[in-house]
Amino acid sequence: MNFVVKGLAGKRLHGTIPVFGSKNACLKAFAAAILTSDPVVIKNAPLIEDVFRMRELLTSLGAEVVNNGRVFRVVAKNIKARALEDGIAKSLRASIVLAGPMLARFGEVEFSYPGGCVIGKRPIDLFLDGFKKLGASVISDKQGNRFKVKAKRLRGANICFRLMSVGGTETLMMAATLALGRTILHNAAQEPEIVALADFLNQCGARINGAGTNTIIIDGVKSLHGGIFETPPDRLEAGSFAIMGALLGDKLKITNCDPAHILSVIEYLESMGANIKKGETWLEVTRAKKLQSVNLKTHEYPGFPTDLQAPFAVLLTQASGTSMLFETVFDGRLTYLSDLNRMGADIVPCDAHRAVFHGPRSLRGREVDAPDLRAGLAFIFASLVAKGESIIHNAYNIDRGYEKIEDRLSAIGVNIKRV
Repeated sequence: MNFVVKGLAGKRLHGTIPVFGSKNACLKAFAAAILTSDPVVIKNAPLIEDVFRMRELLTSLGAEVVNNGRVFRVVAKNIKARALEDGIAKSLRASIVLAGPMLARFGEVEFSYPGGCVIGKRPIDLFLDGFKKLGASVISDKQGNRFKVKAKRLRGANICFRLMSVGGTETLMMAATLALGRTILHNAAQEPEIVALADFLNQCGARINGAGTNTIIIDGVKSLHGGIFETPPDRLEAGSFAIMGALLGDKLKITNCDPAHILSVIEYLESMGANIKKGETWLEVTRAKKLQSVNLKTHEYPGFPTDLQAPFAVLLTQASGTSMLFETVFDGRLTYLSDLNRMGADIVPCDAHRAVFHGPRSLRGREVDAPDLRAGLAFIFASLVAKGESIIHNAYNIDRGYEKIEDRLSAIGVNIKRV
């Protein structure tokens, strides 16, 4: 599947675009369902490819997963398998978080290196080291691509992350809920999705304190019961649409969101001249007459999200002056910049983490491949600015994180088709 997008030719985006449930929060709720044999209900789930892959992965383990629209019911009572299905796990980075609940409840889990996209194969040593500190043994094959983790009973431990890790924090927090004694996670990630997961686990009988700070304390319990997870709005989707509004908006209203979760993004956009109004659950964004250059540095929450770096890069191509982009979280996340240059941008890569932008520059429609879901959306944004028509291949990568993106964009004035 591909997206065909026509440039707006000077027009502006106007109307209302809704934000759906958080991909990253929802996927972890599916994983948490493994911790109990009781039913878990997940509401407001986004109907995206990553959610469908997670459903398939749980089903392959023996869980019962049914849904009615955005409401999923998961019953992990009859899980028999202990190995994550390779084909699915290798297509989904979030598959790694299942290892914590599986190990905590069943005492063993087997899995291959998780995948997802071109930036999918990231180090998992933080996960493995954490399992060992909780008392598990870890055996890998010679290639280091497949792992068997076992523990008769996990035991609480003091764990300090060398680097902040959202997935690592969530996985070890879930594992520790059924461990014997107290676990303290130091230098823990602080994302809102972690708070939502901890609140849900506590609703199910866990004893977790400190989620949302860099120190999380978990006192293990014997068992958890079922509960209802209300998926919060996707802050990355809200931030993406806010960037789009700063790029091309005319009173573009973003609804069903929490502006408090993207304050850093809003601050950057306002510093470039965008006009932003906000309420408790909405934003209204209008492009500045002249976008000002800015130096962007990604950072763990509550800093500027690495997942919004690619969409923001398109905005920098249209800013007056010289801007610097500094990606501090992941390696290999700037490879898409060469395609923006092919479209007419003036971007000078400095190294694997930094690039200098000169703008504004007129862009031209081109054929590009979506290497991951965030860069894929960035190419849609670039296509709206560009003259002519663009074709974005590998729509699946965009569908992994954005539900029916073409329908929502069409409603605010975008000429986009799925072919």
